[in-house]
Amino acid sequence: MEYWRVPPRVKVLEALGAIGDGRVVFVGEGEARVTGSDGSRVYRVVWDGKLGIASNDNGSVYRGYLGYPSIAVLMLKGILPFDAKLAEGLKGIPWREINERFKSYRETEAYVRSLLEEKGFSWAYVDAFIERVLSEIKRLKPYKVPIT
Repeated sequence: MEYWRVPPRVKVLEALGAIGDGRVVFVGEGEARVTGSDGSRVYRVVWDGKLGIASNDNGSVYRGYLGYPSIAVLMLKGILPFDAKLAEGLKGIPWREINERFKSYRETEAYVRSLLEEKGFSWAYVDAFIERVLSEIKRLKPYKVPIT
């Protein structure tokens, strides 16, 4: 069995943003479509009902980490922690644009941090949530399934 690598921290926030924007649509019990932040891409996520999941997003396909579309689906399925207030605070962020602008996950995270702080979110709270999700990914060890 092949397990997903732990994603960059900012992918947890990107997943919450996708949920906050309403860009995650289930098309069956084990399948969802997640639209990218600029609307130009739609990612397919398949889930086996347990911890097996796959997506055709770039992070999953080319880098082998659990991509934000899969994280979003696992959050909505109740497998990974979810925070509705934080998802609401991350609505409307142009993820693709800022990822391309900064070309660094650390810099993207710093930018998003400033946006959240402007909206009144404590970074200590956000950071603790990110760490909680990443710890759960490490503990649960989601595995790769074929995407057909």
